[in-house]
Amino acid sequence: MRIAISGPPGSGKTTVGEIVASRMGFELVLVGQLFRQMAVERKMDLAAFSSFAEEDETIDRELDDRMVAVAKSKDDIVIEGRLTGALLKRNGIEALAVHVDASEEVRSLRIAKREKKPVDVVLRNMRRRERSERKRYFAYYGIDPSNRTIYDLWIDSSSKSPEDVANAIIAEAERRYAD
Repeated sequence: MRIAISGPPGSGKTTVGEIVASRMGFELVLVGQLFRQMAVERKMDLAAFSSFAEEDETIDRELDDRMVAVAKSKDDIVIEGRLTGALLKRNGIEALAVHVDASEEVRSLRIAKREKKPVDVVLRNMRRRERSERKRYFAYYGIDPSNRTIYDLWIDSSSKSPEDVANAIIAEAERRYAD
């Protein structure tokens, strides 16, 4: 079974993915780690590579191709990334596609706390990043990440604990994939 957990920055998808993978005994694949590996391969620091990726669409496409290849080659995994659910479905790979979301206010507060930055700076950067990503995802794949019909399960984590979100995902996975 594959569980694809997507969502915007600060939604809690990584924390939830860690919990789900641990509780189910699955491998956790973080698309962000694949991106970092690509930066290392090109001998670039993460900030420089991120800027480069915004200018060169082949980086996003390579990252997405790597994620899809990993998903095709493995079962019993949780894959966490912005577009994992949509891209797996688009490539005919069976997975429970989950979108974890939270209000912009909650997400910016979470990121500010994690990165020890002012909330207003985080919010401004988050909005810019999300506009850029939304534009690229639509241009590359015709995917609008806010389209709820792409996903099997959409969870607002604004007022839920990571454990509660993980419980909902595990319950849905067990319901869908009961033998």
